[in-house]
Amino acid sequence: MERLDQIFVTLKAWAVGQVPEPFQVIASIVLSIAPIMLVFPGIFALTTVAERKLLGRIQNRLGPNRVGPFGFLQWAADGLKTITKEDIVPRNADKVVHFLAPVVLLVSALLAYSVIPFGRNMYAIEIDAGILFFFAVGAGTELAVFMAGWSSRNKYALLGAMRAIAQMISYEMPLLLAALAVVMATGSLNPNEIVAAQEGGRGWGEIVPNWFVFTPWGFAGCILFLIAAAAESNRSPFDLPEAESEIIAGYFVEYSGMKFATFFLAEYLGLFVISSLCVVLFLGGWHAPFPFFWCAWVPSWAWFIGKLACIVLLYIWMRGTLPRLRIDQLMNFAWKFMLPMALINLVVVAVWTYTRPWNYFGAELVRWLLCVGLLLAPYLLLGRNLLRNRKWGPRTYRYAS
Repeated sequence: MERLDQIFVTLKAWAVGQVPEPFQVIASIVLSIAPIMLVFPGIFALTTVAERKLLGRIQNRLGPNRVGPFGFLQWAADGLKTITKEDIVPRNADKVVHFLAPVVLLVSALLAYSVIPFGRNMYAIEIDAGILFFFAVGAGTELAVFMAGWSSRNKYALLGAMRAIAQMISYEMPLLLAALAVVMATGSLNPNEIVAAQEGGRGWGEIVPNWFVFTPWGFAGCILFLIAAAAESNRSPFDLPEAESEIIAGYFVEYSGMKFATFFLAEYLGLFVISSLCVVLFLGGWHAPFPFFWCAWVPSWAWFIGKLACIVLLYIWMRGTLPRLRIDQLMNFAWKFMLPMALINLVVVAVWTYTRPWNYFGAELVRWLLCVGLLLAPYLLLGRNLLRNRKWGPRTYRYAS
C-alpha cells in the first residue's frame, strides 16, 4: 500500500537522481510543474465531454455521441477546431494587451496549484503562508478579465468585464472569510498543516471523520465557500459575465481560435483549483473518510481526486438545474446575505474553539446547540430581510409603435 501511495514521489526522486547533481534542483522544479500542466488540462478535456453528456441527460437529449467511443473523443475534435480557426483581432484593439489577457488568466490559475497538497508528500512547494499565496495569485484573474474587456474596444466586452470584476470582488469577500474560519480553527496558513489537523476520526468509535465540514461552523463555511467559488468561476447560476442573451459572450466576445480556447481552459482550471482548496479546507484533503481497513488500500491521491470529482459533479448538476440570476439579485445576495453570514461564521468559530475545554456531562451537545443557534438565527433573519418588500406585480410588456 505504501508503495502505491508514494509511487509518484518515488518516481520523481528516481528521475531527479538520474540527472547530474548541478542540475538536480532544476530537474526537481520541472518534475513538480510538468504533472500539474499535463494532468489538469487532461482532466479539463474529459470534464468538458462528461459535462456535456450529463447536461444532455438532464435535458433529455444525448449530448456528444459521434467522435470516438460514446463520444468521449469530442474534446480532440474541439481542440483541432480551435487550433485551425482564424485568430481575428479587432482593428482598434490594443493588440499587446489583447494577446496577454488569456495568458495572464492561465498563468494565475496554474500558479495556484503549486500550494495544493494532492496526496501524502505530493505538493509542488510548501510555504507557511500557502493559503495567502493562493488568494494572492488568484487576484490576477481580475486583472486578466479587465485586460480582455478593455483591450477589445467593444462595449459588450467592456460591460462584461465590469460585470465580471464586480462579481469577483463581491464574492471574493465571503470566499476569503470562509477560508479564514479554517485558519482561525487551525492557527495556520499552511495547507499541509490544515490537512494534518483533519486526520483521524471522532465520535461513535471514531467512525465520523475529523473533517471540518462535520462541525457547525465548518458546514456553514463549506456551503459559503462552494457558493462563492461558483461565482468566482463564473459557473451557473452566477454566469452573468457571459450572459449570451444580454452581452453576447462577455469579456472575451472578441476572442477566437486558441485565445478563446485559452480562456475556456483557464476557467475550468480555476474551477478545479478552487474546488481543490475546498477539499483541503473542509473535506480532509487526501485523508480517507473512514478508519476501515479497506480505506487504507486506496492511495491518498485517489481519495483527493475522488473528492474533487464529487465537487465538480455538483457544479455540473447546478448548471443543469438552476436558472441564471439577474445582476441585481447576484449583488444583493453577495452583500446582504453571503458577507454577513461569513462574518457571523467567524464568531461561531471562536465560540466553538473556546468552548472546547468544556468537559461536564452533555457539554458537547450544549456546544453544538449553541453554535447551530448562532448560525440558524441570522440565516433566517437575513433570508427574510433579503426577500422583504419584494412585491411582484403583474408583468407588463412594451412594444415598438
